[in-house]
Amino acid sequence: MSVLHALPAQLAVNPLDAGSLLGAFGALGIAAVLFAETGLLVGFFLPGDSLLFTAGLLCTTGGHGGPHLVLWQVLVAAAAGALAGAQVGFLLGRRGGRALLARSRNKRLHEGALRAEEFLSRYGHGRAVVLARFVPIVRTVLNPLAGALGVGTRTFTLWQVAGGLVWTVGLVLAGYGLGSSVPNVDHYLLPIVALVVALSLLPIGLELLRSRRAGAR
Repeated sequence: MSVLHALPAQLAVNPLDAGSLLGAFGALGIAAVLFAETGLLVGFFLPGDSLLFTAGLLCTTGGHGGPHLVLWQVLVAAAAGALAGAQVGFLLGRRGGRALLARSRNKRLHEGALRAEEFLSRYGHGRAVVLARFVPIVRTVLNPLAGALGVGTRTFTLWQVAGGLVWTVGLVLAGYGLGSSVPNVDHYLLPIVALVVALSLLPIGLELLRSRRAGAR
C-alpha cells in the first residue's frame, strides 16, 4: 500500500523544483539530476545549483514536512552523479558531440555552446572545465563539446573531478552550514532557493553584458 501511495507523488514531481525532486526521490534523485544536467544535452534546464544547496539544507531539517536527508548520502550521490555525468558527456562528445548539438533547435543550448567554446579558448582546458561547473547551461554543454574538440582525456578527467567535487561538496556544505546555524531556516526555504538560483544565473548575465559591450566597441 505504501508503494501505491508513493507512486502518485513521484509521477507528479516537478523536475524544475528542487524541493519536489528531493521529496520524491531523495539522494538518488540528486545523482540522477546531476548526471542528466552534466552529461546529457537534454538536462540543461535542471536545477543543479539550487538542488545541491537545498539538499544540504534539508540534511539539518525536513523543512515544511519535507524529507530529512543524510549528509554523507547527499555528498556521495551528488559527487557520483556530477562526475559520472561529466565523463559520459565527454565520451559522447568524442563520438559525435557536434552532430548531437546540431540536431537540437533549442536557442539556449546553442548559446550555451558558444559560451562553452569561449570558456575553452579564454581560460584554457583545465580552468574552463572547472569554471563551467558554476555556470548553468555551460556546464551542460562544455563536457560533450570538450570531447568533440579533442581535449585530452587525462586533462579533462583530472579537472572535471576537481571542479565537480568543489561544486557539489561546496554547495551542499553551504546549505548544511546555513541550516545548522540559523534556527528555523526552513521557514525561509523558498526565498533562499530563489536567491541561490539568482546567484547561479549571475555569471550568465555578466557574460552577456560583457559580450554586448564588446560588440558595441
